[in-house]
Amino acid sequence: MPALPVPGSLGTVHTAGSTPRHHRGARSLAHRGVAGLTAFAVAGALTACQVTIGDRSAEPPLPGSPPPNGPSGQDSVGDAYVPGNGNGGYDVQHYSLKLAITPGGRQELEGTADITAAATARLSRFNLDLTGLDVSDVRVDGAAAQRRHEGDELVVTPAKPLEKGTRFTVSVRYAGTPRPVADPILGRYGWIRTSDGVFVACQPSGAHTWFPSNDHPSDKATFDFQITVPPGLTAIANGEPSGPVTGGEGGAGAPGGDVPPGGDGGVPPGGPGQGPPEIPPTGAPPSMPEVVPAAAHGGTAAHARGKAGRTTTVWRVKQPMATYLATVNVGRFAVKTGKTPGGITNITAVDPTVNGTSLEAFHAKNAEITDEWVRLFGPYPFSSTGGLVDNASVGFALETQTRPVYGSFGAEQSIIAHELAHMWFGDSVSVTRWQDIWLNEGFATYAEWMWDEKSGGQSVKDHVDSVYQDSSNRELWDVPTGNPGRSQMFGRTVYDRGAVTLHALRTRVGDDKFFAILRTWVKEKRHSNATTPEFIAVAERVSGQQLDGFFRAWLYERGRPKL
Repeated sequence: MPALPVPGSLGTVHTAGSTPRHHRGARSLAHRGVAGLTAFAVAGALTACQVTIGDRSAEPPLPGSPPPNGPSGQDSVGDAYVPGNGNGGYDVQHYSLKLAITPGGRQELEGTADITAAATARLSRFNLDLTGLDVSDVRVDGAAAQRRHEGDELVVTPAKPLEKGTRFTVSVRYAGTPRPVADPILGRYGWIRTSDGVFVACQPSGAHTWFPSNDHPSDKATFDFQITVPPGLTAIANGEPSGPVTGGEGGAGAPGGDVPPGGDGGVPPGGPGQGPPEIPPTGAPPSMPEVVPAAAHGGTAAHARGKAGRTTTVWRVKQPMATYLATVNVGRFAVKTGKTPGGITNITAVDPTVNGTSLEAFHAKNAEITDEWVRLFGPYPFSSTGGLVDNASVGFALETQTRPVYGSFGAEQSIIAHELAHMWFGDSVSVTRWQDIWLNEGFATYAEWMWDEKSGGQSVKDHVDSVYQDSSNRELWDVPTGNPGRSQMFGRTVYDRGAVTLHALRTRVGDDKFFAILRTWVKEKRHSNATTPEFIAVAERVSGQQLDGFFRAWLYERGRPKL
């Protein structure tokens, strides 16, 4: 998604006679005309609270704690696109997040994170990414641990060193009010307040503003969320709930639309990520319905109610997920749960105050597009699909795993097609390093063009021609798609030149080989991480062609390659 800053603008920009489209690009509010990609804008001047980090280095060590001697995990994975993000020395297996969220409260968030990981080196201390929140207690395998905050890093020293290969659990109790990230290049994202709750979208590095984590897509893990909210509000997260979903005040579930969630979505038994590894479930047993909106069901919700009628809901993510794809959304939603025609669980939510977005139509479109991508790309990689539209003043949508989120601009079908394509390209197959983000965005943009053609809009060829004919556009042709730099990681070269690269590959190898390449890629890299050289190797193997020169010209050289 291209993103040219328009200071102070929240309006759409599009050419006469075109259809405005709001695209992600993590931060951008971009619009593509039906006649071509001709005008772009980003809501870059939204009022935001810059994340500020207090000096917590003075937190006293625990009595009797050993000095932090010996080997420690790295405090960054060394990705220049997200400086300081991620950590070394361990591999997270599972996040169990217990969250009490009070939108507008003195402290909007009180949390406990139980993080299960495996040490990849001997560790006397290790780091977690955590920003702007107060930590009251840290324990490693139940024993009190020394802690200190250094900028965005929570440095943890366990009571005794962790040996390489050791499986351990670190528990962190914390509280505060998360602030949106206000990045001078990437814009405003993360924990966004709405009129009735919270909207959370964290690409590329906003997860550590609301939970401690190894905040980089190279370390994926399963999740469960136990979320407690005030009366009248509903909490919706990734994955599937442990009971039926119903809307809260202001949004009732569609009549006859609720079915027990948790279909397999075509995930083979015994495959990766089929549940939290040896982690006991939080809250009530799975057989007990736990997604019950406050003030909506009277006495039937008593088991899920806590202090002052607050309601606790549980969501579980069975397949590995990158931290930036985690989301919790709190507000008043109309909710519909069902199955796609292909049998995949479909959970859809809409804030009724968002004009022009029909729950029924949104739910049906999510189902239709998901099943079409199954036909083209192969089995759906997760246990459920769907989406959520909230009244959030943001200019982007994000492919939060299993359930993309959309701001108050609504969800036009081309955007839905783009975000749901990410379930294969970006969510299941995730980047190892952010410089390869075209593997996410170029692929989703090309899928969007295919959907546009299928639904009677502009043909793929017309989309390609409109980009290719823009021969003097330096953002397209002078920025390498395969390594665009941090300032252009959500720019046109990633989205549009990335998509044209795929069309050029399709033209070169033919349709049969092209779609075989895509299906092989998502099958072999399912629920894992990947790089551009690995994609090139798959393309060469499946096509039987030598393609290094082709990809060098399209991904790494400046100038417009021959189409």
